[in-house]
Amino acid sequence: MLSSDTQFAQNHCLDNAETPLIKAKQLSHYFGSSELRKRVLSDIDLSIFAGEIVIISGPSGSGKTTLLTLIGGLRSVQAGSLKLLGKEMKKASKPAMIAVRQQIGYVFQAHNLLTFLTAKQNVRMSLELHSDYLHQTHQDIDQLAIDTLTEVGLGDRIDYPINKLSGGQKQRVGIARALASYPKIVLADEPTASLDRQSGRDVVDIMYRLAKERGSIVLLVTHDDRILDVADRILHMEDGRLLSAA
Repeated sequence: MLSSDTQFAQNHCLDNAETPLIKAKQLSHYFGSSELRKRVLSDIDLSIFAGEIVIISGPSGSGKTTLLTLIGGLRSVQAGSLKLLGKEMKKASKPAMIAVRQQIGYVFQAHNLLTFLTAKQNVRMSLELHSDYLHQTHQDIDQLAIDTLTEVGLGDRIDYPINKLSGGQKQRVGIARALASYPKIVLADEPTASLDRQSGRDVVDIMYRLAKERGSIVLLVTHDDRILDVADRILHMEDGRLLSAA
């Protein structure tokens, strides 16, 4: 069975010098210590390029979310190499990891929104963490929050409290929050798991459209077979190993 990098190179004729925004080489990870130490990722090799929509599928416990948290800079790299946006994450300093995380957007299954705030206020809070980006682009935080919510179809819900929105609308706010600062990488962990068929399809289509327009990577972890058709590549994991790409 071909590795993900080998199959992708064959399918896309990678003969240019484009640098992947995500590149893992022999990436491994462990939980616990001494006799309780358990290997949860084994020798992951993976390259993902700007504008790609990549889905990671596989059974529960296969290592998908652990890989996502490493790529998100939420865990320290223990073994192997992981380069994000050209920066090596193994032994990276805390400031370096923070700088990379500021260029990554996160979409969570459970939304993780502040329910006592409005949709705009939730997006605005995220933007306030990206002051360097906003300073460079001279963007107004309020207007950028409004514009992004409008892009995800919530132009008429901008000032609604989160607890007044449906599940699908909450997930759209989550997408707006993740994408408002124009991140180079968007990570989504089971973004459709709590949604009905149509709402799930809508939020994935929004991520697909905005990623393609902006040239961002979107990396999704999902069990949802209904959304596999949006992917440029589908990677399958089992027992901590990346087995195949399609």
